[in-house]
Amino acid sequence: MKSTVEKLSPTRVRINVEVPFTELEPEIDKAFKQLAKQIRLPGFRPGKAPRKLLEARVGRGAVLEQVVNDALPGRYSEAVTAESLQPIGQPEIEITKLEDNEELVFTAEVDIRPEIDLPDLATLKITVDPISVSDEDVATELENLQKRFGTLTGVERAAEDGDFVSIDLSATVDGEDVPEANTEGLSHELGSGQLIEGLDEAITGLKEDESRVFTTTLVAGDHAGQEAQVTVTVKSIKVRELPELDDDFAQLASEFDTIEELRNSLSEQVARTKRVQQAEQIRDKAIEELLEQVEVPLPEKVVQAQVDDTLHNAIHGIDHDESKFEDALKEQGSSREEFDADNRTNAEKAIKTQLLMDAIADKLDVQVGQNDLTERLVLMSRQYGLEPQQLLQMLQQNNQLPAMFADVRRGLTVAAVVHGATVVDTDGNEIDTTEFFGPAGEQAEAAEDADVAEAEDAADAADEAVSAEDAEAEDDTEDDDAADTK
Repeated sequence: MKSTVEKLSPTRVRINVEVPFTELEPEIDKAFKQLAKQIRLPGFRPGKAPRKLLEARVGRGAVLEQVVNDALPGRYSEAVTAESLQPIGQPEIEITKLEDNEELVFTAEVDIRPEIDLPDLATLKITVDPISVSDEDVATELENLQKRFGTLTGVERAAEDGDFVSIDLSATVDGEDVPEANTEGLSHELGSGQLIEGLDEAITGLKEDESRVFTTTLVAGDHAGQEAQVTVTVKSIKVRELPELDDDFAQLASEFDTIEELRNSLSEQVARTKRVQQAEQIRDKAIEELLEQVEVPLPEKVVQAQVDDTLHNAIHGIDHDESKFEDALKEQGSSREEFDADNRTNAEKAIKTQLLMDAIADKLDVQVGQNDLTERLVLMSRQYGLEPQQLLQMLQQNNQLPAMFADVRRGLTVAAVVHGATVVDTDGNEIDTTEFFGPAGEQAEAAEDADVAEAEDAADAADEAVSAEDAEAEDDTEDDDAADTK
């Protein structure tokens, strides 16, 4: 088999492949053996019919079509390996020549990972917000805990902001009842704004068993986007009574004996939450800094595939109804044009980030260990509420393990980049990144090693160039051989 590559763009190539028919003989034999098992010919046992008789029965063309279909994936993979390409999409294959007993010629156009000029990672500086835990932060956490242990008590008065009400709802559109909008005994915190627009205003001031009709726009169901007349009836009104913030409450709500110990614990929790947020900011800033410094060519077909996939997921839940989708966007204060623009921007940034992280991972020789994969699998299984083994089987069945592996490797790459960078807050304090990015190990040190290796390679290349020039001066007849060898 012979293959050549044409570079169509920094991210796309055309592979030209020529396969002599002698190399297809194994596939041809396999095709005839399968036919012999499927076709019964008089006088021959199953699987024993001669090749010529089978060919006469089904036709040579049908056999060749099957052979070519079976051969193309393997020959394409061989060409990709031979040419040291890194495809990142599905190939577009076209058979350009098929001559029986001579050769098969086909082309494959495919997007590939582009070559990216990476900066000196050791010079990267990341600046993030400092961590500060205020009294208000702790008070908010304490109030939330206090609410969890509050009790609801019925009151005989009009509903007010902050009350907990039980309500019945019904709706009509153009005088016709909307069954899916009807509900009874629905619990709702007045002022939370968690249900339909205008509901809180309609309930405020109502007493038990009183009703009010208001107009709103439905956001779900068959009448999504349409104006409806909604009737709300208050069935009960309750207020939440909070316990006193004292030592008794600390003992009730925690393992601590005093309210002061509980406050200190909550302060530590807030600090840890902010450290997590700071780690996320460090990760995002590292990627942003690199994207600003590096030019990453984008494979358009890969970008478009992600854009299309995001759109498909967005409208799948509304039966791919474009008009309903646009109405829903309007309700959110957006438009289809804004959605499409944001969708493309996000897709381009995501793919740029993936390509950049993969290039850095190659430079740093980032390796994914079994423990890394296990940790990710356990984390994902908790998120989906599945057993790790069950999730593993699902990933295998849907061929998603390579994507998980790539994602884990990119995460390790970000950690290695962070370890090699200077990370400070806006006050100038250096930040210890080991808590969330792990201790600096071989992968973190690989950045310096890679830069040193690059410098050594450059020096070696310069020496070789000088040697080549010397050899050329000494003996012109060995010019080509000397250049090739060196």
